[in-house]
Amino acid sequence: MSAYDKRLHAFRPDLADARLQGSVVAERFVAGSRARIVMPVADMLREPTPDSGLNTQLLRGDDVTVFDEAEGWAWVQATRDGYVGYVSGGSLGRDSEALTHVVAAPRSFLYPGPDLKFMRIGELSIGSAVTVRSFAETRGTRYALLSTGEAVIAAHLRPVDEHAPDFVAIAEMLLMTPYLWGGATAFGIDCSGLVQLSMRMSGRDVLRDTDMQSTTLGNHVEPGPGYSGLLRGDLVFWKGHVAIMTDERTMIHANGHTMLVSREGLAEAIGRIGYLYGGPTGFRRP
Repeated sequence: MSAYDKRLHAFRPDLADARLQGSVVAERFVAGSRARIVMPVADMLREPTPDSGLNTQLLRGDDVTVFDEAEGWAWVQATRDGYVGYVSGGSLGRDSEALTHVVAAPRSFLYPGPDLKFMRIGELSIGSAVTVRSFAETRGTRYALLSTGEAVIAAHLRPVDEHAPDFVAIAEMLLMTPYLWGGATAFGIDCSGLVQLSMRMSGRDVLRDTDMQSTTLGNHVEPGPGYSGLLRGDLVFWKGHVAIMTDERTMIHANGHTMLVSREGLAEAIGRIGYLYGGPTGFRRP
């Protein structure tokens, strides 16, 4: 990463984050304004055009700083991981109400009221944050009633200050999730997105992309002869790829080979990946 990586610093020739004044060149500097993602998922693109490519995704409840809005697009920086890009202006709201709960099931439905027989009106990924006003029970099923008027299964939520003890177990919950380049949700995810989302659920916010994670997450470890020194939770990096060890011999990763989040033996993966991309570039223990 450079000192002013555009993925993590908001600057372009005409406009830049006021915090960068004196460090980058721009015609104008602004402080930005706060907003929150109100759609289930907001795609963050590198440019304000639908075909510019998906960089990452934000979830409902994620806070952002908005630096510019034009022609239906908003140029924003995510509060959680600092990522900068363009999202649809329609995905933003100005609500600053305290978020109380996080979706802890891989996916959950939104209903117009507390009844699973009602037609669903949306879906939420694990990691989405909501504000619960009250609870209700219908035919033995408990629902959380949200500040927006929607209802969600209460058992699919946990308080925002409760975290999973094992981020690897979160990754294992996401087995068979489709691979999506730039994906960061349980609807579709890529390799570094899987690391980020799993750690997010364990109470740890980490940077988004593989190159960022390979230099900032935890400490370098030597894998030992035959990779025998690796433990559950260790990360294995290749150029442009990362996997999570589930034990000393097996890993889990979102990958383009199966186009899923899947398990694979480390030795098998090293052999399969090597002929195209070379061997692992590093091992880290978060």
